[in-house]
Amino acid sequence: MAVTDFAGCIAVVTGGGTGMGRELVRRLAAAGAHVAACDLNAEELARTAELAASGSSGVRITTHDCDVTDADAVAAFAAEVSAQHDTDHINLLFNNAGIAGGGSFVIDDQRDAWDKTFEVCWNGVLKCARAFMDMLVRSDAGAMVNTSSINGFWATVGPGLPHTSYSAAKFAVKGFTEALMVDLALHAPHVSAHVVMPGHIGTSIASNSLTAHGVDIPLIRKNMAARGVDLDAFSDEQVETMLNDRNTRFRDDAPTNASQAAEIILSDVLAGRWRILVGDDAYAIDQAVRADPEDAYTEAFIERIRDQGHLQVLGR
Repeated sequence: MAVTDFAGCIAVVTGGGTGMGRELVRRLAAAGAHVAACDLNAEELARTAELAASGSSGVRITTHDCDVTDADAVAAFAAEVSAQHDTDHINLLFNNAGIAGGGSFVIDDQRDAWDKTFEVCWNGVLKCARAFMDMLVRSDAGAMVNTSSINGFWATVGPGLPHTSYSAAKFAVKGFTEALMVDLALHAPHVSAHVVMPGHIGTSIASNSLTAHGVDIPLIRKNMAARGVDLDAFSDEQVETMLNDRNTRFRDDAPTNASQAAEIILSDVLAGRWRILVGDDAYAIDQAVRADPEDAYTEAFIERIRDQGHLQVLGR
């Protein structure tokens, strides 16, 4: 039995404080689901709960402080959900939490950021999947919805900019989810698995990632110099301002906003689609990579994508 209606379901959403996580919480609650959301930003998470409560009635919305990379914290989160929702099961798990950063595997001074990004984007999914698996299996109908990315099938954001940690993690999420589909079909056929692969979505992931990693201006200067951009004429304050402006544009000028993304995800889950592409850019890049995988990491490839009107945030 598949999940065909959210009313009365119990849903868990990680990274529920902002972006797609917040919009998933809001839409699930509006559809009649009881929701447990976690995040490390208590203020933003409380705002999510406030917004969700104002758009729904008769549902329970709980908020939880949880670092998804900490197995003990995730186990405590699962126990809190069980206690606060008075349940031995959940119907929906949205492994949505993620950060960017740690682009290079080669440059040693990025190693900490590399590891942190991988921990959140992959091990966070793994730990939450393990912690909530039994509760999903105990449901009459359940679904695990794991957020990967277009970087789960295309491991770059364009020539001249390494993107190894985030891409490796998102490939792992995609592979895990696809393998889990077979595992569930054999051992828990009433639970489905879905992999979400968004393109450019208007969220605060870029600025949130800076908060998570800390702003390292010398490293930013070094990375930009490797791409042929000389920032020596700008002060550290000016570089940080430029970076913040770019992150704001990434959020505000995206072709798909977080609310639209959440609507697509939830609609596709109800429709039983396991492979959920979000945004016209995601479809375009998916088709282009499949058509010519050998060309996918060349400048000509990204130029063709830009010429179609996608990924303009990368510039030229």
